[in-house]
Amino acid sequence: MEQRALIEDEGAEVTAQRRQALREQRAAEASSAPPRVIAACRDQVELQPVDLDSLIAVEHRARAVWEMVDRLDLSRFYAVIKARGSTAGRSTTDPKVLVALWLYATADGVVHARELERLCREHNVYRWLRGGVPVNYHTLSDFRTAQWEALDELLTQVLAVLMEQGLVRLRRVAQDGTRVRASAGSRSFRRHAKLQECLTAARAHLAALAEQATTPASVTSGTARQQAARVRAAREREQRIERALGALKEVQADRAASKPGSHDPQTPPRGSTTDPDARKMRMGDGGYRPAYNAQFATDTASGVIVGVAVSQSRTDFGEAPPMIQQIEERTGRRPEELVVDTGFTSREAVEEISAAGVTLYGALPQRKGKPDPYAPQKADSAAMQALKTRMSSEVGRAIYRERWAVAEGVNADLKTWRGLQRFVVRGTSKVLCIALLNALAFNILRWLSLTSTSVTRT
Repeated sequence: MEQRALIEDEGAEVTAQRRQALREQRAAEASSAPPRVIAACRDQVELQPVDLDSLIAVEHRARAVWEMVDRLDLSRFYAVIKARGSTAGRSTTDPKVLVALWLYATADGVVHARELERLCREHNVYRWLRGGVPVNYHTLSDFRTAQWEALDELLTQVLAVLMEQGLVRLRRVAQDGTRVRASAGSRSFRRHAKLQECLTAARAHLAALAEQATTPASVTSGTARQQAARVRAAREREQRIERALGALKEVQADRAASKPGSHDPQTPPRGSTTDPDARKMRMGDGGYRPAYNAQFATDTASGVIVGVAVSQSRTDFGEAPPMIQQIEERTGRRPEELVVDTGFTSREAVEEISAAGVTLYGALPQRKGKPDPYAPQKADSAAMQALKTRMSSEVGRAIYRERWAVAEGVNADLKTWRGLQRFVVRGTSKVLCIALLNALAFNILRWLSLTSTSVTRT
């Protein structure tokens, strides 16, 4: 029995050694073998049922944007559509979809039509807003800048909705201007003689293209569509140069109306061949660049933008009275009080605002040799005396401090989060469309905040 047990123990030990050797052999083979992975297979056909409505949450912000757009009257956008009933022609993209896409994109800081087109293909939120409607960057770009009157009316409608809900009361409004970089380079500005040379060259180039189109050899230079595109580009350049020459007269008139010494009379005016409506302005960093003066008026209680304007003026003098009139046209009433900075408080503006029945709160510029700008003077009118009295009081200074938090806050928000650092379009009317879209997107976000609507951003 003892001998048999000894034999069994020796056999078990040999078996354990064999098993250990086998494990070591397999481990060595595994370490030298290639790794086993699940490789990509892109030629596999997959059927993926997609429910667009389930792509985003029920409380998503995009649904709130669509809800607001659905409330608005978009008849101006539908009026220009030619495909109607049984009339021949391809159906166009629903303007409601395009309005919602641009409003959400502007709120999201998207400023380029090509980027929006990409998001409509790849991002679930934009796919939901698109709703399967075909879009491309041409359609998106043209729609955004084609009808500034319709966008202006939308802003009026949004304000009407907010006022109906009691969110905007227009007791006090703060106005401020901000210089926004234009889509033109400084080198595109040329004097009169150089512009005449450019105009002559542009007309010669356009004549050469027209002559080329009439010859049989023109077929080898490209298709008819490409030839038409070249002619259109040459004609547009000729028109821009003509507008730049006309802008020289406007610049000269602005110089004549400005204060003596603010411009060097020996420096001839210049116009831009890229964006004739742009003007060189002093920016926040002290440098001079092609820009537009964007004006925004904001209700201080709600933080809602109630007025939008774009001008070519290098200063804010004279911008406040037209804004008051615009607010009255939009809402049916004037603001009780207006808060502005030193750039708006010219004597003429103070008189005009006072005559409109609006109480003005605005800082006065400090003159040389006059340390106290609010000291009474014999030449002061009754409106100017009243302004100085208000601004000398503690209550007036407290009201004026609201301007920084409201008006400057709106400008900072639009430039930091909505992409208003630089206009990507050219021309005053197109620039105004971008400013109106920014105001509309900002107001919709304010509406969501004021109504305490719980929404998600992504």
